[in-house]
Amino acid sequence: MTPSVREFYKDKSILITGATGFVGKVLVEKLLRDCSDLKVIYILLRQKKGVPGEERLKELCSNKVFELLQKKNPSIFSKLKFISGDILEEELGLSNDDKQELQRNCQIIFHSAACVRFDQKLKDAVHMNTTGTLRVLNLAETMDNLEAFVHLSTAYCRCDLDELDERLYPAVHKPRKIMDIVEWMDDETLKHIEPKIIESEPNTYSYTKAITEDLVAEYGSKFPIAIGRPSIVTSAWKEPFPGWVDNLNGPTGLLIGSGKGVIRTMHCEPSYTADAIPVDVVANGCILIAYATALDKAKEAQFFNITLSDVQKMTWKEVIETGEKWVNTYPFLIALWYPGGTIKSYWFTHQLAVIFFHILPAYICDGLLFLLGKKTFMVNVQKRIGHGLGVLQYYTTKQWCFKNTRFLSLMNRVSEEERELFYIDVSKLDTEEYLKDYVLGARHFVCKEDPSSLPRARKLHTIRYVVDVITKLLLVGLFCYLLYSYSDLFTSLVSYVDSSLRAILS
Repeated sequence: MTPSVREFYKDKSILITGATGFVGKVLVEKLLRDCSDLKVIYILLRQKKGVPGEERLKELCSNKVFELLQKKNPSIFSKLKFISGDILEEELGLSNDDKQELQRNCQIIFHSAACVRFDQKLKDAVHMNTTGTLRVLNLAETMDNLEAFVHLSTAYCRCDLDELDERLYPAVHKPRKIMDIVEWMDDETLKHIEPKIIESEPNTYSYTKAITEDLVAEYGSKFPIAIGRPSIVTSAWKEPFPGWVDNLNGPTGLLIGSGKGVIRTMHCEPSYTADAIPVDVVANGCILIAYATALDKAKEAQFFNITLSDVQKMTWKEVIETGEKWVNTYPFLIALWYPGGTIKSYWFTHQLAVIFFHILPAYICDGLLFLLGKKTFMVNVQKRIGHGLGVLQYYTTKQWCFKNTRFLSLMNRVSEEERELFYIDVSKLDTEEYLKDYVLGARHFVCKEDPSSLPRARKLHTIRYVVDVITKLLLVGLFCYLLYSYSDLFTSLVSYVDSSLRAILS
């Protein structure tokens, strides 16, 4: 008889890499809460910024994402076991005791550790995303009782394709050859040839994810493997809290930047569909993928596109307009200016807007701060924003179709009760309500602005609106005054240009 999801996870020993990441935190929380009969979750952690791994585990358990669990079932955290290790080290830097324990006991691996920076140097991205994955695969190969290995990739691993099916697409380059190249080649030469190497993809993140899929698939005949491909991962839909998010990546940074009046233009095709998936749906998807992979025992890697695809359709224009509505309803307490601006279909008009609404105001602001003897910052902020928008805008000016039939079919393998518990059906998602929660979540969890500050934030928002209107009126008035005062000069200039052109043409 086929076990239910919770029956399957009972007494299971699970290894999770990347547990401190956005998806990793939600995955750990969900497993502890709704698969509480599991035996142990091994958390692979390294020392970071001088903080030992044990302390990082304590910090993880005290994270806001675990707040409900801390209140309802604090003893469940005893099922988390710290494993000192680093995917950048040979053999993961594991001690002999830890390695032997994992080899004896581990039954499921969720590998989500990755460098998600799109501008990372190729060598660093390969070391983290490809070589690091190889080390985890080599460990998995020595495990006595491994039932499922789930590798988290991305739906944007083959950006050169307009349609991505749930299957392996052979990488442009052999992953082992690329790993070899970054080891022996000097940094200067590698930097020079990097654009040519990754030309099939927009950045090193997508490129390394693409070649890593090829590497993972090599092990498909050795133990049950699945590769999950989420699209853009956004705030939680339902769990652990509606709107929960803890980073500034992707759309969250855009939401906060525009909500604070810093971002006022964006290169985007408004009619294209936005494919973004809530982080709790990704976590539930991982749990169901491991369940199905272990039961099926397929002899080759299985692929699952964790995407909206045709289940939910919302254009970038609709997303941005709805987000703008909720940002004005639930404004940020601390902001530079009143939110405004528009999305631009054409690169040239976007660049003009960048000059007039991003760069010039930044220099004016820093100039005033300099005269007042204060520390300047806006120019540097705008440089970082410009770089971030440049990365994001690749994905807002193209459109892809992600086939996700296999992923959606996971719902048919579980009971109605567990379908609700491990929900992946986004057809029931109310986009208006979701985006409202997203704005509130970004405000509360990322910007640390308590909901009790909303009345004050709304007053300040009104003041910013009045200042914005007055400033626009003054600028329009100044322009009209200059046009009127120097109309003769403008007329003479136009006549001169006209006569010069006629002389050249004749």
